[in-house]
Amino acid sequence: MKRGRTTSVRWLKYMVVEKNGIITKTNIAKGIFDIWVNSPKIAFDAKPGQFVGVKCDSFTLRRPISICEIDAENGSLRLVFEIRGNGTEWLAEKNAGDCIDLLGPLGNGFLLAKTDRPAVFVGGGIGVPPLLAAAKLYGTNATAILGFRSANAVILDKDFEKQGTAVTICTDDGTLGFHGLVTTPLKERLNAAPCAVVYACGPKPMLKAVAQICEEKKIPCFVSMEERMACGVGACLSCVCKVNFEGREQYFHVCKNGPVFNAKMIVW
Repeated sequence: MKRGRTTSVRWLKYMVVEKNGIITKTNIAKGIFDIWVNSPKIAFDAKPGQFVGVKCDSFTLRRPISICEIDAENGSLRLVFEIRGNGTEWLAEKNAGDCIDLLGPLGNGFLLAKTDRPAVFVGGGIGVPPLLAAAKLYGTNATAILGFRSANAVILDKDFEKQGTAVTICTDDGTLGFHGLVTTPLKERLNAAPCAVVYACGPKPMLKAVAQICEEKKIPCFVSMEERMACGVGACLSCVCKVNFEGREQYFHVCKNGPVFNAKMIVW
């Protein structure tokens, strides 16, 4: 027990709380908002795939929001989030100039391979934003396969394209791009050209399917798991997932041990 507490303290010391203003705010799709926040201390330490805990009004628990982009030079973070409850609804009502309270950076981000090698990024819905900062480092060596319900739910595709990433859009209803699941274009891409690594974030069934494809192709795959979180710092047990670790099945915290995991670890 003592060892566990020591580990938590060591991990917590890298986090900071910042109360800074919103720089810009945009409603980019129904119920989805895009904000840049002045946060120099967190931006200095943040890595692609990590998240922040946002204090929303009088709610006891912070809301976990993935980091979409990091501008360490100007000390700012980009957060893209969807209204999913009272906390995020409160956050969506904030405007440029309003001050919000952030805790971060939280969790473990993507383990980035050599960025001069080809990488594929697979995102589903609100799982797309956490991939952007990592894809940016790969530039023209990145391919993004992004899945959404319909054309009016598509977000950030132009942001990926601006940084040189080749983008394939998939929609469930066929209103834009490929009509179907992201797994079909993924298989086609992996069959067509070499790929050093795959990164994915989205619904669990999608992540499982992507992990299975990568396992068959013997391509390293890292997945960002989406689980409901309470504390966000590993103190509670609300966001556990089952993994294979050190030869046996265990439960890890998504907030502390993840949210990014090697897909081979996950017990699907």
